[in-house]
Amino acid sequence: MVDTLHSSVASRPTLHPLDSLTANEITEVTRIIRENGGLSPHFRFISVTLHEPTKDLVRAFKPGDAFPREAEVVLIDQGVTYEALVDITGSRIVEFLPVPGVQASIPFEEAIECEVCVKAYPLFQEAMRKRGITDMDLVMVDSWPAGYYGTDDDVARRLSRPLIFVRFGPKDNGYAHPIEGLHLVVDLTRMEVVLFEDYAVVPIPQEAGNYTLDAVGPLRTDLKSLEITQPDGPSFSVDGNLIRWQKWQFRLGFTHREGLVLYTVGYEDQGRLRPILYRMSVAEMIVPYGDPSPLHYRRNVLDMGEHGLGVQANSLERGCDCLGEIQYFDAYLTDGRGDAVTKKNVICMHEEDYGVLWKHTDFRTEEGQVRRSRRLVVSFFTTVGVYDYGFFWYFYQDGSIEVEVKLTGIMSTRGMLVGEPMKPKYGTLVAPGLNAIIHQHFFNFRMDMEVDGPQNSVVEVHVEAEPEGPTNPYGNAFFARETLLTTEQEAQQVIDPLASRYWKVINSHSRNRMGEPVGYKLMPGENTVSFAQPSAFFLKRAGFTTKNLWVTPYHPQERFPAGEYPNQHPGGAGLPAWCRANRSIEDTNLVLWYTLGVTHITRLEDWPVMPVRYVGFMLQPVGFFHRNPALDVPPPPGHHDGGRCTH
Repeated sequence: MVDTLHSSVASRPTLHPLDSLTANEITEVTRIIRENGGLSPHFRFISVTLHEPTKDLVRAFKPGDAFPREAEVVLIDQGVTYEALVDITGSRIVEFLPVPGVQASIPFEEAIECEVCVKAYPLFQEAMRKRGITDMDLVMVDSWPAGYYGTDDDVARRLSRPLIFVRFGPKDNGYAHPIEGLHLVVDLTRMEVVLFEDYAVVPIPQEAGNYTLDAVGPLRTDLKSLEITQPDGPSFSVDGNLIRWQKWQFRLGFTHREGLVLYTVGYEDQGRLRPILYRMSVAEMIVPYGDPSPLHYRRNVLDMGEHGLGVQANSLERGCDCLGEIQYFDAYLTDGRGDAVTKKNVICMHEEDYGVLWKHTDFRTEEGQVRRSRRLVVSFFTTVGVYDYGFFWYFYQDGSIEVEVKLTGIMSTRGMLVGEPMKPKYGTLVAPGLNAIIHQHFFNFRMDMEVDGPQNSVVEVHVEAEPEGPTNPYGNAFFARETLLTTEQEAQQVIDPLASRYWKVINSHSRNRMGEPVGYKLMPGENTVSFAQPSAFFLKRAGFTTKNLWVTPYHPQERFPAGEYPNQHPGGAGLPAWCRANRSIEDTNLVLWYTLGVTHITRLEDWPVMPVRYVGFMLQPVGFFHRNPALDVPPPPGHHDGGRCTH
C-alpha cells in the first residue's frame, strides 16, 4: 500500500503573509477578544480568519521579511453582531464595532441548541404524540434559516424556521419520514419557540430510505482491486502552503466561510513565473426550492452566507475520498466559545492520469506521437444539511484550470398532504407519500484575475454566421466576434452555448508573438439561471443568480456576491448594489464572478442517496503562450523511441 503523505495548513511556522491562521494564533485572538471586548456571558464566536494583507505587501514580500499578522473576527452577543480586527503581532484590538441591522451566519452550536429547544416545547411534544411519536430522541429538528419574506419578518430578531423529521430507529434515515403540518419559528437569541402552528396531522411516509451496508442487501462480488501506485513518489512539492507542480505554482488557504482558497496562481514559462490569478474561491451558493406550498416556499438557503462551507468541511480518508499518493492538509477554525478546532485532512491533493494529452499519427511514416495527460487535483468536501458538495480544482499540463462541483448526498423531502395529486407538480415521488422537491443549486466563484499582471480587460467572444452575399458566396463562412466589455453593466451576461459564447481576460500590456494581447478564457460548461419570478423574495437576496457572469473592479471589501451578511437580509446587497455604479472594468485589476447553476429535476435513481452529479467550467489560455505549452511533456514510460511514442 502506498504511504499517505500528510501536512497541515497551519501547523508550520508562518512564513508568508497569506498563510492561514495557526491554532495558536486563533487561541491568542479569542483570548484578546474575551479579555478586552467587554462581552456578556452569552457571546458566541462565528469566525476567526486571516485579515489578508494588501496586495502591495504580498507582492513585495521576500522570505525573511517581517510582516503584521491580523485577524478578522465575527461574533454575536445578545443578538447583536460584532466585527473586530485584532493585531496578533501587537496583541491588541484594533477595531471592535457592532454591525447594526444584520444577522451573522448560524453556527453548528446554535442549530443543536435550536433542536433541544424545540423538543422541550410542550406543544411540540403534544404534536408528536398526536402523530404516534413518543421517543423524542428519534425526532430530527433541522434548523433552517428564516430568510426574509416581507415586512412581517423581524430582521432585528435572530430566527430559525425548523423542518421536522423522524427516525424509525437510532440509525434510520429520517429524511425518509418528514413530519408535515407543523410551522415553527425559534428565536435563536433567547432560544425559545415564538410561533407554533399545527395545521393538520399528515400521514408520515413509512418506507425506509436507508443506504448503509446493512440496509442495501447483497453487495456486488465481481469488483476487482484497483491499485494506484507512484513508486517514485508524487511530482509535486510542498513547502508549507506553497505548491509547485508541472510549472504551476500557487498557495493554499482555508476559511470558515469559503473553505479552500487558492492564492497567487502562476505558470512558469520560459524561465519566468507568469501570474494568472491572485485569488480564487467559491464565494456564495444558494439552493432555491420550487414548491410554493405554505410550509415549503421558504426553502431557499444561502449555504455559505447563512452557515459556511469551511466550518462544515469533512475530514477526508484515503481510499474513500481520494486515491493514490496523497498530500493532506489540516485547517484550523474556531468554535462558538473561541477554542481552536482542528479540521484534520480537510484538503486533499493528488495527481491523476487523465487520458491523452495530445496525439498524432503520420500515416506516411506510420509513426505516432502521443503524450498522456496528468492533472493535479486539489479538493475539499463539505456537508450542508442533507447535501454533500465536493469542490475540485484541476491543474493541467497545458496551462488549463478546471473547476468542478460534485453534488451528492440526500435530497430534501416533504410528505404529501391529503388531497394533493398523486403525481406532484413540484417534485417527484421517490417512495409512497414521499416527495423529493424540484430545486436548483447555484454556486458563485470569485476570481481575482492577474493575467500577466494586474491590468486586465474582459472581451466577450461568440460565433456568428457570415450573411450570404459577396463575402460569403457559398454560405459556409462563420467567424468569432469579439466585443470589449468596458463597464460593469455591459459585463452582466448569461451563457449562450448555441453561439459558443465565452469570455476572455486579456492584458493589452503583454503581447504574444503574433502581437495580440495575451489572455485566458472562461469557458462555460453546463449551466442555467434562476427560474424564479423577479418578485421572489429569495431572488432579492441572491441577485447574483440572475446572471452567469459579473465583472467588477477589484475592491478589498467586495468579497461575497450576496453581501457580507445575507442571513435574514431584505436583499439587494453584494453584486447588484456594487454594479449600480456601473464602474469601468477596462485595463484595471478586475474580478470575475461566475455563477454556476444546476437544475435538479428529482428522480427515483437519486433516492435514498444521490449518485454524484458533475458540473463546472474551465479557465484556458488563449494566446497566453507562444505555442502548445505541453510539447515538452515526455512520452509514457516504456514507449521511448527517439522521443517518439510508436505504434
